[in-house]
Amino acid sequence: MPLNIQVLGADDTVTGSRSLLTYQGRSWLIDCGLFQGDKAKRERNWLPFSIQPSSLAGVLLTHAHLDHTGYLPRLCQQGFAGPIHATQGTVDLTQILLLDAAHLEEEAAAFANRTHYSNHSPAEPLFTAADAALANSRLVPHRRDQWIPLAEGLSFRLVRAGHIIGASMIQIAADLGDRGMRTLTFTGDLGNDRSHHLRPPEYIHGTDVLVLESTYGDRLQPREDGLVALAEVVRRTMARGGVLVIPAFAVGRAQELTYMLRLLEDQGKIPAVPVILDSPMATAAMEVCLRHPEDQVLQSAFTGSADPFRPRLFEVSQTVDESMLSCMRDGPMIVISASGMLNGGRILHHLKARLPDPRSTVVFCGYQAEGTKGRFLQDHSADLATLRIHHVEVPIAAEIVTLDHLSSHADYVDTLTWLSHMAQPPAQIVLNHGEPQAQRALAAHILQRFGVQAILACEAKHIVIQ
Repeated sequence: MPLNIQVLGADDTVTGSRSLLTYQGRSWLIDCGLFQGDKAKRERNWLPFSIQPSSLAGVLLTHAHLDHTGYLPRLCQQGFAGPIHATQGTVDLTQILLLDAAHLEEEAAAFANRTHYSNHSPAEPLFTAADAALANSRLVPHRRDQWIPLAEGLSFRLVRAGHIIGASMIQIAADLGDRGMRTLTFTGDLGNDRSHHLRPPEYIHGTDVLVLESTYGDRLQPREDGLVALAEVVRRTMARGGVLVIPAFAVGRAQELTYMLRLLEDQGKIPAVPVILDSPMATAAMEVCLRHPEDQVLQSAFTGSADPFRPRLFEVSQTVDESMLSCMRDGPMIVISASGMLNGGRILHHLKARLPDPRSTVVFCGYQAEGTKGRFLQDHSADLATLRIHHVEVPIAAEIVTLDHLSSHADYVDTLTWLSHMAQPPAQIVLNHGEPQAQRALAAHILQRFGVQAILACEAKHIVIQ
């Protein structure tokens, strides 16, 4: 009874997560993400899918971020008609994210057609709101820690991964006949134990095959409390009368940040200043957070509050006009906006307004993928005079800070610690969702610690289960 995995995305990068699981001639997709980053990566979204989408028996999602779900509307557009399995938290967030992504696709295509900016005539969106609605209609929620049949001899269960609300590892149990049962585990994105509001990943007793993310496979994050690091940046910027601009992923990081700011206010560590959340999607995601206490540990002076995520002088910018007005306001204040990697969105308008101001600060607190504007500014701010935004060279005078303390990913020590709780190491480990140097570094750590030679997705995309 053959069982194999093909890595179709996130093989040499941290986006486009897609793995194909095939058992007895039927196939399921583990995650269905968009490629994000530079033009070459984004163009991969337009390529025909590697197999006929209508032939897929289903999709299983680890979590809601678009690099794991954003291709679903395109998949449905091409004929996929099966179920999409996930936790209720992932279902709730995915419904928001896909419709927002579709709106942005349609908006970008309309703008390109008005301005003749695209080489295509007419420019078309990658997918539409109707495609997103179709994908959302196929979402099927499940509780964690329950084995759910997929086919005869094949079942799955979801185990908390600690990355964002709803995030889960996917465990597959497969009957290989004379070869016995095999358990496969897809981690998706693993969290860590340093979040201030999320529960950490659960330990698993063991697995025969492990498909493991390697985003921070070559990095060690600071162990200093992120609250201390964030408070220092806030106090420094507010003392200058500046604006603290934080590019943040609308789902996950934005909620962690607003929660931390409220904690710091209640502890008297920072002054209460206006905190503007300029992301309608992040605002909607905040409401989803409140519906999922099973994934959170909220401990603060205001535990029991109807809404623990809002700082004292909290504001929301819903409309474009409200967003533009916030770009014209004077500090001191804090602005949290998207996109987190500066791929587009409202954050770019805030950068145009604040980068030329030496009183202000831009804080990166999430992973910046290769080829993104965020990674470019993060890596080159010390020797850059300007940053090109909306075809204009914007002077850089603001302070640029990276706070790795706030990452929602496991670093390589977290990953090794998580692995060490298994009764014995997996017989096969496949590393995906990482740039090649991160995959190689984590493979070296795993070999040294556990004696297992990991398979790198950047080198081998087809894995037969032993």
